[in-house]
Amino acid sequence: MPFQHPCWSYDSNIYEVNVRQYTPEGTFRAFATHLPRLKDMGVEILWFMPITPISLQDRKGTLGSYYAVQDYTAVNPEFGNLRDFIDLVSDAHTLGFKIIIDWVANHTGNDHLWLQHHPDFFSYEEGRVVHPHGWEDVSKLNFDNPHMQAAMVDAMRFWIDTCAIDGFRCDMAHLVPLDFWKKARTELGDQNPGLFWLAECEEANYHLVFDATYTWKWMHATEQFCKGQMDFNHLAGILEEYRRTFSGDAFRVYFTSNHDENSWNGTEYEKFGEAAKALAVFSCTWNGLPMIYSGQELPNHKRLHFFEKDDVEWETEIQLHDFYKSLLQLRKINPSLRAGDTNVVTRQHPTPAGVFSFTRSMEGAAVWVVINLSQQKTGFEILDNTLRGMYKDVFNNASFEMTTPGHIELQPWEYKVYEKEKAR
Repeated sequence: MPFQHPCWSYDSNIYEVNVRQYTPEGTFRAFATHLPRLKDMGVEILWFMPITPISLQDRKGTLGSYYAVQDYTAVNPEFGNLRDFIDLVSDAHTLGFKIIIDWVANHTGNDHLWLQHHPDFFSYEEGRVVHPHGWEDVSKLNFDNPHMQAAMVDAMRFWIDTCAIDGFRCDMAHLVPLDFWKKARTELGDQNPGLFWLAECEEANYHLVFDATYTWKWMHATEQFCKGQMDFNHLAGILEEYRRTFSGDAFRVYFTSNHDENSWNGTEYEKFGEAAKALAVFSCTWNGLPMIYSGQELPNHKRLHFFEKDDVEWETEIQLHDFYKSLLQLRKINPSLRAGDTNVVTRQHPTPAGVFSFTRSMEGAAVWVVINLSQQKTGFEILDNTLRGMYKDVFNNASFEMTTPGHIELQPWEYKVYEKEKAR
């Protein structure tokens, strides 16, 4: 990619924050009380769903969609005020977090300020503003208008200059011309070269601008596989397709849930059943950046309403805190799990159908992952001599020596993550 990834991003991870539903108060200040817990869990990049005011016209439900923006340079009063967000960013930076905000560039809400003051910023058909994709609560912007593009870049700059954010998650990025994103990253990056850019799309050419893109196809395929609608070979073939299609230095974002999936298609437990944790392990160890949605660490078995207040039901014990902590800390300390680093070698091993076994290694460091994506107990022989050595189980710290030939047995949906111990 012509732009450089921020140096801190290769071993990072993304945590999506749904401010409205995160706490009973639904405010920046209330969310800030969770920062120490998330820091301990190993979270690094906090992605905030849109923090801008929501349009009133054609509002869906009681509170409306985050993605129907009324004003690009103001704060949703549900969440607090601008000072509250500045303070939250400052507190998060003190703890070592990076902050990215959701940016909705394709469309605005139906009573956005620009509709009154700059109607030429919008797209029209037969004299009426276009509501794209059947989204009646939003109005499509016209990217053929250079003045609109300049205003959009200025609005993005406002959040960098005023709040010191670290980047953007760009909503439905593929609906916006790539040339605009090149313009935005170039102009904003002149003074802020360390910004991180995440695109909600799966277009390989968007890596000409963006650091990271979504793996929608993989996520949907794993759901089909877990529901018996796809065989294992076709599932594994998607990873090979990704390898051929995307450049080696592209960051791909792997996930089992996000705000859209949770609200509209179901929780990860509805979609994947007993495979949910195994797929989370894959997301954290394959070549890419893992993404976690608000409450997945509970675990969360609840669909959160999208247009209404519907709190995450936090409990005293966050059952998967240590599960994610083990995986996220491993990513941080072991260079073989760096995303988009062409010095990392990924090697897949022969296994029975339904089992993934792979190692990722670099400069003497290595991680070996074995995942049983089946409801049967399975065992298989280890014949690959590259797997010889001493390993530590990441989840219980137990050490063992792997010799070849060797043998591995896995319970249904069981996963193993082993860190290779360096020879003394």
